[in-house]
Amino acid sequence: MRKRYSLRRYLVGAVVARAGDEMAGPALMLAGFAVAGSSVEASSLLAGITLSAAVGGPLLGALLDRAARPGRLLAGALVLYAAGLGAILAGLGRLPFAVTVLIAAVTGLAGPALSGGWTAQLPGVVPGDRLARANALDAMTFSAAALTGPALAGGVAEAAGAPWAVAASVMLVALALPAAWTLPARSPVRPTRAREEGAARPVRPVCPGGTGPPERSSRARPPKRSARPVCPGEAAPPEHPAREGEPERSARPDVVKPPGHPARERQPGRSARTRGGRGDRGTRTASMAGDLLAGVRIIVARPALARATLASTVSCVAQGMLTACVPLLGERVLGGAGRGAALLSCAAVSALLATAVLARFPRALAPGTVIWAGALVQAAALASAATGSPLVLVVAFLATGCAEGPQLAALFTVRHREAPERLRGQVFTTGASVKITGFAVGAATAGPLATRSLPAALLLAAAVAAAAAPAYFAIRADRRPHLRTEPHPTGSPGCRPTDCSDRY
Repeated sequence: MRKRYSLRRYLVGAVVARAGDEMAGPALMLAGFAVAGSSVEASSLLAGITLSAAVGGPLLGALLDRAARPGRLLAGALVLYAAGLGAILAGLGRLPFAVTVLIAAVTGLAGPALSGGWTAQLPGVVPGDRLARANALDAMTFSAAALTGPALAGGVAEAAGAPWAVAASVMLVALALPAAWTLPARSPVRPTRAREEGAARPVRPVCPGGTGPPERSSRARPPKRSARPVCPGEAAPPEHPAREGEPERSARPDVVKPPGHPARERQPGRSARTRGGRGDRGTRTASMAGDLLAGVRIIVARPALARATLASTVSCVAQGMLTACVPLLGERVLGGAGRGAALLSCAAVSALLATAVLARFPRALAPGTVIWAGALVQAAALASAATGSPLVLVVAFLATGCAEGPQLAALFTVRHREAPERLRGQVFTTGASVKITGFAVGAATAGPLATRSLPAALLLAAAVAAAAAPAYFAIRADRRPHLRTEPHPTGSPGCRPTDCSDRY
């Protein structure tokens, strides 16, 4: 008997892959800074590997939702990411810098696989009643990766040089391949469209005149699945279809269809077929295009999901600006560019501890409150980091981590709650790609500004983080109760089908 895929295996694979990803960013910045000697080129390299996530995220999500074995696809994305990092390392100082940035952009297409693509598979690993705790533990893997990744990048860069830090990140991503390859297969049972749109139960057909079909007796022979309830006065459909070579029966006894000419029925969702299967290929192409937009439509149409995505993306812009300032903060405040990575480790430690507290009390605060309040805490911490004091700088990064960790866990809670099962991969990868793109925009904006004035870049990052709170409330909340046919992902007892969205 095949052994069940355990949550521990999932978490180990996630933390290793994400540690490699978190290590790759600072390592690439340090390598670019060492080769070019400017923070502008270093931030451009980081922006190149992150901006392309806007394209790769939705495409990867659509493929994951269609794949019977999404783990195999995730493993392929990890191979692409690791190979791309190796190509960037080989091209630094040997190829024109623009070509190296282009390689980084191609590598970034697989970036959402390590974040949203992996997290979207969590409901297939644990049952619904354990999803709340598993969700917080999954958010802790980001904090643990953010703790070990920058620390390893700074330590390896100080000991052996920045290129070896990039090589170490490649090895970490490669170590996560077995855990991704063996992720459980997707369940063959998929929810119907009515279920995705929130229908509580099937609608009973209504006959002309407002009367419903007669109720069947419990002793009556159960009808076939294709049988439709018959209204009073309506002729019953034939019990047996016409056999091949016999005239087809009709509802009117005087009408007989000639043999050999079966009636053509248009299949729902299918276009007219042409020779060579061109109609089928066109249908699959249209369906793929629809799936690519489905995640965006769900995020925009559901206010809770839209508010969380917008606020977290604005916060990611501020986090990207702060990351672009890390080499200069380490060089000017701590005495070495490599020491700036230790500041990111300080933020990761506090994020890990704060998320662990949230995992112990997952319902102490509403997810929305954690998201917008965390943005305000980050804004205050970034403003205090502009003072230039080493002690205040460390405290500021600790406060930033205390806000980032619970904010990420709250975002995952909202996504698991609002995303339909058929589009969960789309929602997670699209949301992750939007956040990564915001991070890249922040890093690209703060790089040139930090070269001219480091305090000005930090104050601008604080203003952007503070803007996340009004951005959250700019989207009007949906006060209507949502009918659900599935148990709540957090497994909360006593949640009636009409008040789950209002309670959480």
